[in-house]
Amino acid sequence: MIKNFFVSVHFDILKVNKKQIHNIIGLTKKELNLSIISLELNLINSQMIKEINNKYLRHNYSTDIITFNYSADINKLDGEIFISIEDANVNAKKYHCCLDEELLRLIIHGILHMTGYDDQIETDKKKMKKIENYLVNKFYFVIKNKLILYDNKIC
Repeated sequence: MIKNFFVSVHFDILKVNKKQIHNIIGLTKKELNLSIISLELNLINSQMIKEINNKYLRHNYSTDIITFNYSADINKLDGEIFISIEDANVNAKKYHCCLDEELLRLIIHGILHMTGYDDQIETDKKKMKKIENYLVNKFYFVIKNKLILYDNKIC
């Protein structure tokens, strides 16, 4: 297990494989040459993420991921990642992948945001997507052990 990394589940998910989520974080940390000061991954529902989005970002809608970076050093992770499992599940259906793959992508996406990648401008979005796809493909083997059981469905 990785020191200073915590997975919190804030609603009724039937099963979360925290060990495999730690594996994803560890592999990503190693690949990007990062250290972790403190990192919390919060798995929440769409109502909770909508409230966070409204309170902190002034957006009155649900979203799949919100990342808060507290570090001034992009090589030292210190922050929180909030992932809406319900929104991730919608995305998985939209993009014809399983929820585990979408969760893998979102975890990597959140870490990339914390390391300075941005997806607001199209050229930056392409750069971010390229490394995100690379890491998802490289670490895809991790999800063979199932990350999550949600709403009686698994990938």
